Parts: sequence; C-alpha cells; structure tokens
Amino acid sequence: MFLEEYMTPDNLKQLLDSVKQGTIEIDEAMEHLRHFPSQDLGCAQVDHHRELRQGMPEVIFGEGKSTVQIVRIMSAMAEKGSNIMVTRLAQDKAMEIMPEFPAAVYHEDARCLVLEQRPVEQHGKGTILIVSAGTSDIPVAAEALLTARFLGNQAEHLYDVGVAGIHRLLARRELLCSASVLIVVAGMEGALPSVVGGLVDKPVIAVPTSIGYGASFGGIAALLGMLNSCAAGVTVVNIDNGFGAACAANLINKV
Repeated sequence: MFLEEYMTPDNLKQLLDSVKQGTIEIDEAMEHLRHFPSQDLGCAQVDHHRELRQGMPEVIFGEGKSTVQIVRIMSAMAEKGSNIMVTRLAQDKAMEIMPEFPAAVYHEDARCLVLEQRPVEQHGKGTILIVSAGTSDIPVAAEALLTARFLGNQAEHLYDVGVAGIHRLLARRELLCSASVLIVVAGMEGALPSVVGGLVDKPVIAVPTSIGYGASFGGIAALLGMLNSCAAGVTVVNIDNGFGAACAANLINKV
C-alpha cells in the first residue's frame, strides 16, 4: 500500500508503525523505501522526500522546461500519489500537458497547473493575506495565493489597493489586521509594503513586480524601495517571486 503513495510524514509513520507491530517485514519496508529520496529521470532528479524534510512537497518550475520534461516529472510524482503544482507555465504548454492528466486544473491568472490527488491537509495557524497594489500585479499575487492554499493554508486576497488611492487600503484595515502573515505585492515604486508594515503587527513579506514604466527597470526600482523600507518587520523576496513569498509565509504560519 505504501509503494503507490507519496511519502508524506503520515505515510512514513504508518510504515514504521507497521514494522513495529510486526505486520510487515523489514525487507518489505525497505522495498517500499527503495526509490526514495530521489528518482533519476535523466532530465531531472525528482525529490520525493522534500515533504518529509521541509513540510512542503516538490514543486515544478515550468518556465524553460519542455512539455515532454514536465510530463515526465509529473508522471513520476503522480505515480506516488503526490499533489502536483507547476509554476510559471504558459497556457499553450498547459493545454499540451493537460490531456495526459485529465484531473489537472490550469489557473490562468497564476500561470500554474495543479493536480490534486489527495485532500490538502490544512495546517496553518491563521490566514495568509495576499495584498496587491494594482490589477497589473495580480499574476504574481495569484501565484502566491494559489501556492499558499496548495501548501495547506487558509489564504485570502485583497487586490488593487495601492498607494495611488490609499483610502482603498485604509478601508480594509480590519481585514489587514486579522491576518497572521501578509504578502504585499507591488510594482512601480513599490511603496505599498511600507504602508502596510506601518499598519499591522504581523510579518509582512514584500514582493516587487516587474510592472512599471522605463525607470522602474523591470522591477529593480520596486525591489530597492522595498529593501529600503522604513517599516519594521518587512522582509523582501526577489522580483515577481510570488511562489517564494508564499513558501516563506507558509513556514511562518505553521509556527
């Protein structure tokens, strides 16, 4: 029964308990673990033990990979019963891949493909709130939102509340203060995380986006603005890295 399943902490505990109770032999248990912790596909080393080490499963970065490579990696993970997420996946590639995995769902806003083969276990202590400055920042914010939920968190979003109309943000102060962790996504000059950081007493993870006119230098202006934030408790991830922000928020939200 264990061979077909992705090796989660619960599955490993069940396997070890079966050895302890004498319901399976040690050699049989060793066979269950034979393909762990990684599987060599030639084009990739699939990490089946990541969830045991980090509490979150392997996620596939789709940008730059061929559809053949992505299908091979997804197939290896699907055979173990893993939930699968592919980030930064263009829609045309997703349409080529989905016939191989009929249960998969493509999230256009987030540019992510998700295949859920088992219920997502909720383990967050509170709500992760994803806040975006403008509608143009939604793709990065949506990636963060989908990732946070994929990792087992209650996550909500608040879009288009940038500093150009700060009354929109202040009107939602109760929602801001109710979150356990906030991910704040902004392009242009990247001022929004500083404002949010000055309003709440919770961790704020700032995500600069590449949205803006020429002098924004593809998000560098927003990145530098966030790194120079005067608000206490604001940390910054890389440009457009909604996935990384959600992973950090997930770790915080489990404490």
